[in-house]
Amino acid sequence: MHPMLTIAIKAARRAGGVINRGARNLDALAVREKAANDYVSEVDKESEQTIIRTLLEAYPKHSILAEESGAINAGSGDKKSDYQWIIDPLDGTTNFVHGFPQYAVSIALAHKGVITQAVVYDPCNNDLFTATKGAGAFLNDTRLRVGKRQQLKGTLIGTSFPFKEHQHIDAYLGMQRRVMETTSGLRRAGSAVLDLAYVAAGRLDGVWAFGLAPWDIAAGSLLITEAGGAITDLQGKDGYMKSGDIAAGNLKVLHELLQELAPFMTPALKAR
Repeated sequence: MHPMLTIAIKAARRAGGVINRGARNLDALAVREKAANDYVSEVDKESEQTIIRTLLEAYPKHSILAEESGAINAGSGDKKSDYQWIIDPLDGTTNFVHGFPQYAVSIALAHKGVITQAVVYDPCNNDLFTATKGAGAFLNDTRLRVGKRQQLKGTLIGTSFPFKEHQHIDAYLGMQRRVMETTSGLRRAGSAVLDLAYVAAGRLDGVWAFGLAPWDIAAGSLLITEAGGAITDLQGKDGYMKSGDIAAGNLKVLHELLQELAPFMTPALKAR
């Protein structure tokens, strides 16, 4: 196992311990709405600091991009590190504060802009998803492969509601209806990080979403590609880290999914 992946796993498990302790006393939890329908808890903050501390103890010159702390350049002077850790300390905070057990820790490492290590840890189920670029993706000790379905019909597809981007609701609802008519079903469980991990594991055949952040996408994107799948933006291009709009699955499912979504792509969505 790559030593940087080992440290990321250590950080994720420590953060999972913070989350599990917080989950035992939700009534006492301090929660703040940082934007409409977007929450942060004291557990998010403690989890993030635990991760950052663990990573920088091992790699003090690496930089950080984290959901709550933003960008931290830990290098010397004005020189930026070639390595950046991309962190979501608790993806699915709304689920967490409601006691709905669908949330996860996500840690990715980018080297010169390319994601090379990924960890997604589900503390509720003790599921550890990991990937190293060129070395495959794993759930605990089991090698992952994306689903094998050869067409969109009969698939199970994940999605995320555009709860922060209401201007795109009509487009999204059109997409949702089309996919519902074409597949076996949709699932919206409230953690984009886990949706991507589930595609890598073949639990979902595909996923699409709007307006995600880099920390929502980074680790899951490597899990999917290392499990033999593909991830693009909603136009089939590679700008998903910038736009935050994603579609993923095996190549055939992804191709059909994009075709079904295309009629609902507005000029505003295409311009992202």
